[in-house]
Amino acid sequence: MNIAITGLEAVREIRDGLPVELIDEAIRDGLVTAVEVDQLAVPRKTLAHRRQIGRLSVEQSDRFIRLLRIIATAEDVFESRQKAAIWLRRSTTALEGQSPLQLLDTDAGTREVESLLTRIAHGVAA
Repeated sequence: MNIAITGLEAVREIRDGLPVELIDEAIRDGLVTAVEVDQLAVPRKTLAHRRQIGRLSVEQSDRFIRLLRIIATAEDVFESRQKAAIWLRRSTTALEGQSPLQLLDTDAGTREVESLLTRIAHGVAA
């Protein structure tokens, strides 16, 4: 899966509501699990309703893109999908014993994860 939308194009796509199929594709490609989507982007019951509509809401689209952006950043930093997946799901003292994915339910938590990834990329944190 390659979510290549960025900048103002991403803003337009999010405002229009992303197609529900993107969630299915991300799960099928092993980027996220259905449980992670349920916890971090779109609750299971809401997703079932959104399947009938075909598109996510603006808020759901924004949360889902945020999740995919962090996954892509971690893959870039670790230069491996497998290493990124392990890092995202493993608790770390740098995040007070939480895993990076656990923090992605809020913008503030996402910023902490992004900051940590930046430090790792620059060799400041392990």
